[in-house]
Amino acid sequence: MVQSMGRVGSALDNAAAESFNSLIKVEFIHRTQFTTRTEARLKIATWIADFYNTKRRHSAAGGLPPVEFELVISKVRAGTHQESRAA
Repeated sequence: MVQSMGRVGSALDNAAAESFNSLIKVEFIHRTQFTTRTEARLKIATWIADFYNTKRRHSAAGGLPPVEFELVISKVRAGTHQESRAA
């Protein structure tokens, strides 16, 4: 984890988090009825793990879901790491 380098109160520091919070409220929370806080936590965590991270495409990730994007990045980094060892 890398500490933020922006100033206190900088809107750009929180842009990704704010975008995610807005999206989850619009796409899931406001459309779902929860009976308890425990149920809300469980259903929200499940939505993030089963839909948001695996199926929902993200413009910032080249149109890939986060899980696929991480696989691509890992392969690129592994290839770069092996190329630097061979040199």
